[in-house]
Amino acid sequence: MPGLTSRVLVISRSARGMNEEVEAKLRRAFAGYLIVDFDPKRALEGISKQARIVVVGGDGSVESIVRKFADTRHPIGIVPIGTFNNLARALGLPMNLDQAIEVARSGRPSPITLGRVNDRVFVEACAIGLFGETIALGESAKDLEFGKLAVKLKNVIAARPFQYELSGDFEGSGSAMSLVFSNTGTIGALLAVGDGGPLAPQLEFSVHAGRSRTDIATRALRSALPFAESEDRGAQVFKFKKLHVKTKPRVRVYADSDAAGRTPATISAEVSALRVFLPRK
Repeated sequence: MPGLTSRVLVISRSARGMNEEVEAKLRRAFAGYLIVDFDPKRALEGISKQARIVVVGGDGSVESIVRKFADTRHPIGIVPIGTFNNLARALGLPMNLDQAIEVARSGRPSPITLGRVNDRVFVEACAIGLFGETIALGESAKDLEFGKLAVKLKNVIAARPFQYELSGDFEGSGSAMSLVFSNTGTIGALLAVGDGGPLAPQLEFSVHAGRSRTDIATRALRSALPFAESEDRGAQVFKFKKLHVKTKPRVRVYADSDAAGRTPATISAEVSALRVFLPRK
């Protein structure tokens, strides 16, 4: 439709790597783009149905845009300048700013795999139980949401083991503190959960990720210390496209760090309608 914007640059000014020099470089590289500040509550209005969107920021802003446009055909470029950049790393995007800009400008557009739990899209992982409570707590602490912090800390402390049953692509049952269904190899603060990523057609179920508070602390330590010995996750991970989960008692479900109700839950891998610009081979 005439008059609609076809190119948009979304900038997260709170991202760790953002400064005046970076912004100036972005404005030169994406001259002619409509520039807007990232706001998770703001709709991008006045853009064409297949407008090219480039988002500059960390996991929070990048993944918010991906979730928002998951069911559209927008081509999306990602310039990672955050602290962890889980999605960008999983997609094989460069961490160097100039190289990332070049991919966002002239990379090959490709659909990616996203997860969905109870009609909520997730980019990194669906977590049930303690792991989900911990990731939500970390997000509140990072964003300084003090009003929510006490509630989420209470949820972490109160987390208890639960009985679970899995059906769908495979069947299983047992007792757990957490169930993690991942789309990226690391989630949150680079916590290792799997071996795959959104370029594969499946999600991964991590049997033992977050099995205890000690396990979560250990994973956090490994992510903070690059010289720490990596764990062998091969025997703990199962690939799937669709699973149904029942628990006793019912347990909170998280899509990335956002609450997505309680069990029972259906988790599925879906090829996105949107396309992400990836490095050309």
